Amino acid sequence: MIARLTGRLDEAGRDHAVIDVGGVGYRVRCSARTLAAMPAVGGAVSVATEMHVREDAIELFGFAEAAERDWFRLLTTVQGVGARIALAILSALPIGDIARAIAAGDRTMLTRADGVGPKLATRIATELKDKVGTIGVVPALDGAAGPAIAANGGAAADAASALVNLGYRRAEAEAAIARASGKVGEGASVEAMIAQALRELAR
Repeated sequence: MIARLTGRLDEAGRDHAVIDVGGVGYRVRCSARTLAAMPAVGGAVSVATEMHVREDAIELFGFAEAAERDWFRLLTTVQGVGARIALAILSALPIGDIARAIAAGDRTMLTRADGVGPKLATRIATELKDKVGTIGVVPALDGAAGPAIAANGGAAADAASALVNLGYRRAEAEAAIARASGKVGEGASVEAMIAQALRELAR
């Protein structure tokens, strides 16, 4: 399994890049956002990768950050969402917007991606709603966490960290978790806090 490539950008296409690693050119399919983040041809580049092996082909997919790869993996667990559709979603929406759309059941936002109609958007939101909180959770925040977060224990701290990993500012994440904590009650899971916080942020 190839998990990361670090080398020189040899070619950048509409939906792929070729990365030269030690004289070997690896063709990786990428989202538009990952391609936009790459340097000019000849520049140093490093991407997280996902490898798919089929009977007729071996494909590598490249991502500017591990969080995008995690979302690619999650999206492709939905029936009807293959690699092409997953990349289209990641090209059309930042991962924070994808998480908000799923948590809020906003199928209109998801249909911004090429190839995603209302029926598929509904399936994505339904199947992934309870899984949104599993992406990007990291160890609890330290003493820098706001008072409202610290008062609600480790689950709230983990949830705030997950939102930061999704691209939200620390203060914005902590404020959303503080509001969410008051609604989901004591003892709520990290996933429940994240889902409620995303609803708060979508308002």
